[in-house]
Amino acid sequence: MAATTSTRQPNTTLYLNNLNDKVNKDELRGQIYALFTTYGRIIDIVVSKAPRLRGQAFLVFADLASATTALRACQGMVIYDKPMRIDYAKTKSYATSKREDPNFVPPTAVHASDFVNGKDGKRARDEDTLETRNAKREKADDSDEEMEIDDEDEQPVQNAPLPTITSAAVPAVVHQVSAKLLCTNLPQEVTEAVLSVLFQQYRGLLSTQVVQSPNPGPDGTKAKMAQVLYETPELGSVAKEALNGFQLKKGWNMAVAYI
Repeated sequence: MAATTSTRQPNTTLYLNNLNDKVNKDELRGQIYALFTTYGRIIDIVVSKAPRLRGQAFLVFADLASATTALRACQGMVIYDKPMRIDYAKTKSYATSKREDPNFVPPTAVHASDFVNGKDGKRARDEDTLETRNAKREKADDSDEEMEIDDEDEQPVQNAPLPTITSAAVPAVVHQVSAKLLCTNLPQEVTEAVLSVLFQQYRGLLSTQVVQSPNPGPDGTKAKMAQVLYETPELGSVAKEALNGFQLKKGWNMAVAYI
């Protein structure tokens, strides 16, 4: 695991590298959001699809305390079989500059991420941002630390048999240990990719399936629910005990039950 200290100046923007470069860009962005949102408000996530910049990302928090807490807590965390390296970014992000100075005009038209704002638009030129230009220099320095990922390690959990779940009704909860888990009280940002990265920390995950929930969330807005399937009831029990009550977003604590 990498050291938890940094020689760089503290920054609200974190530079993440040694990420699995075979993971889809949008899926990776979703995973980053799910893992880091509990540490503070995220205002931007930059993940480039340029081949030379894969395996890297920039994560922008609204305040320095959140960024520092996230750096210390998640340094070396294994995501898709690779230990993530985190450091403060060398420069301030466009999103931060815009927050500090409303008149700030970035060199390109791209700043706050559509993903974080809950929109469906794509970042058309994210590889042209200041962060990714700096990342090219970082990539050259860190190229010897990149690890190859075997194809067999990349099998998506979606290939496993999916349990049946619809948005019409919440499945009945049971009290005995089961390989099937029901996750409720999920915010709209949660996708199957996001949920998978949480549950794959525990051995035996077969599949995840996320749908809209008929019940609203804690703030009265639309919520999602999911079914998670493990190889055995014993393995499902381990994941349930670990993740029941996990905070996916401020005010949104996931409930995990047997079904």
